[in-house]
Amino acid sequence: MCLGIPGEIVALVGNDLATVSVNGVERDVNVGLLGDEPVSIGDWVLVHVGFALSKIDKDEAEATLDQIKKLGQIGTDELDAFKETAIR
Repeated sequence: MCLGIPGEIVALVGNDLATVSVNGVERDVNVGLLGDEPVSIGDWVLVHVGFALSKIDKDEAEATLDQIKKLGQIGTDELDAFKETAIR
């Protein structure tokens, strides 16, 4: 199963890349799919396979992370998989 996971932008790397924090793990993701919608540090995005698919608000991000954690092992597996990924 592949889930979209909320991440908070903690740095703008450039060339359509931003560093996001997901559950304390930081990774660079591509924000180019957001088009002309600007992103800033502190924004929340929905991340799937290394790409930010959309901006979401903090409440939605927190609710989604909470639901992922409630999935039990499936949710844990998804959050752990995020630790293994990197775009460089």
